[in-house]
Amino acid sequence: MVNQTNHPPPTPAAPTATQQQQQQPTLIGQRRAGGDAAFREKLAQMALPLAPLVQLTTGAVHPAFPGTLLSFWLLTDAELEQLAHFYHQRTPCRWTYHYPCPVPWSSDVPLEEKRRRIGRFIGLRGCESPVLAVAAAPVSEDDAAAQAIRDEARAARLRNDEEEIWRRKLRWYN
Repeated sequence: MVNQTNHPPPTPAAPTATQQQQQQPTLIGQRRAGGDAAFREKLAQMALPLAPLVQLTTGAVHPAFPGTLLSFWLLTDAELEQLAHFYHQRTPCRWTYHYPCPVPWSSDVPLEEKRRRIGRFIGLRGCESPVLAVAAAPVSEDDAAAQAIRDEARAARLRNDEEEIWRRKLRWYN
């Protein structure tokens, strides 16, 4: 016999939280960020917003101006050239040195050098000009001995000069 009652058909049980989590796809970045604190910190750092710099003559912001630190690191060579031109750095004019941190611009330098210069121009830390380390020439024993003699002679000359100064100052009292 067929059941003739007016009962609705049974509904399936609602999925549990773990079943929903397994069904939803996760982004790779979220999975990695969930386990690595350094990766989460780097993502947060790359998401830092950058304050836009306005052009002195029009007050406009260049469309390619990076909105975040990540966008800055993704700028192409052409975009860097456009930014330098827009903000009067590529072709020096009367406005070039009115910006807070003008930079010397050259189109024939590598991409990373252009990025460093634009970073310095917009005020990013760590984009200062690199200091070139000059390798010290090897010192021979003769050179070291000669340098020691020069240093000793210089010290003796300074002592004699100082004594002479005091003699002149105190000659009335001796």
